[in-house]
Amino acid sequence: MSTQNAATNGQAANNPGGVTEAVLTNADLQEFQSSFETDPSRRLMQNVVTQHDVNDAALNRSIVNDAVHSFSTVLDEWGVTNQARSGRCWMFAGLNLFRSESRTVMNLKEFEFSQNYVMFWDKMERANFLLEAIIETADRPVDDRTVAWLLQRSIEDGGQWDMFVELVKKHGVVPKAVMPETESSSNSSRMNSMLNYQMRQGAMRIRKLYSAESGLDEMRREKQKVLSVIYQVLSIHLGTPPSHFNWQWKDRDGEFKRDGGMTPLEFAEKYVVTPLEDYVSLVHDPRETSPLGKTFTVAYLGNVAGAPPIKYLNVDIQLMKDIAMQMLLDGKPVWMGCDTGKQMHRDLGIWDAQLFDYSSVYGADFDMDKAERLEYHQTRMTHAMMFTGVDVVDGKPRRWRVENSWDDKVGDKGFFMMNDSWFAEYMFEIAAPRSYLPADLQAALDQEPIVLPPWDPMGSLA
Repeated sequence: MSTQNAATNGQAANNPGGVTEAVLTNADLQEFQSSFETDPSRRLMQNVVTQHDVNDAALNRSIVNDAVHSFSTVLDEWGVTNQARSGRCWMFAGLNLFRSESRTVMNLKEFEFSQNYVMFWDKMERANFLLEAIIETADRPVDDRTVAWLLQRSIEDGGQWDMFVELVKKHGVVPKAVMPETESSSNSSRMNSMLNYQMRQGAMRIRKLYSAESGLDEMRREKQKVLSVIYQVLSIHLGTPPSHFNWQWKDRDGEFKRDGGMTPLEFAEKYVVTPLEDYVSLVHDPRETSPLGKTFTVAYLGNVAGAPPIKYLNVDIQLMKDIAMQMLLDGKPVWMGCDTGKQMHRDLGIWDAQLFDYSSVYGADFDMDKAERLEYHQTRMTHAMMFTGVDVVDGKPRRWRVENSWDDKVGDKGFFMMNDSWFAEYMFEIAAPRSYLPADLQAALDQEPIVLPPWDPMGSLA
């Protein structure tokens, strides 16, 4: 008996009246249509939604009326950045975290690091990282789930906090003026398609060498050929990253300053004062597979070969809130990752867990909890930004100010407001200094991490 027939027969056994069948019948469709047409509220919604965005119909006006972009603590006195049509939010958020202190060191009101520079080295390093993974898995069939995952993901724009840190440690940073944006850094899809063709072609050749029993040295020589092409493609699209540069500027007092002949690593050493080595990744994963107080990692997640594995510490969502709030009160912006598209109004710059009442629109339930949404692939981290403010009432956060990287034409000149109800449901990660953790959790950071498979939703890239 086939699996389908067994399932069908099982349904029939559990439904002796025969009301459940495997096929969708005309009677079913007629019943659905009749149910819809005899419900005035559904027909009203049809009239509205066929003419307008469903979010216009579902928007909870009372939440909008209370959405005041006002906070008891605000750190930002700078403008937002713009990642444009690219998925570089994680590096924008990381560089924005740096600039909050670097601009003070240089006595500048406005300053940006080059996101394009970090993008170049991320893609170069990631190509090497992924091709090493292809070599490591060359003994598996091409439709093995891990191999298929590596080929599917390949070179993309998204990333993680630990990945950002490793890039800065190895390659440093430069001012945006030294390596400005290009068409492809701001609109990366065409470049990525070229990179992925070369990566998959290279993966094919490496696997064929393995099948021909050519050995590790031969596969790595092929890898080097692929990387040479990747470097050429990146240089054509993004420009060639500087190895040395001169830096000069006029500070906010009108004083001209010059600091020349530096490497990107020397520039980072001098002007990046954020203590990267102290920061750790705290996540909230409520599933039973990720117990609180334990560390975990995701197989084949990373970008720099030879770097320590990406490590998360799973913490209670209330502790994540407490740490983020305390950092802001201490004058420290907070790098964070969340599922940005859920319950968000982009133009108004609002997140609230109940912002859109879809249940009333569709007459259907939307009641999965956070763990269930993770397990059934309804949520994951999709975007990284930075907390720059918080509104605290009676010692508790009421709303959070968020620096986004979507230009200044949305929200409050590019800054968004997150009501605290949204934090618990859709926040997944913050980067915080180890010292903000209780002693037992600081010790837990030294645990051997639980390894999740590559396709686990906690391995998603912002």
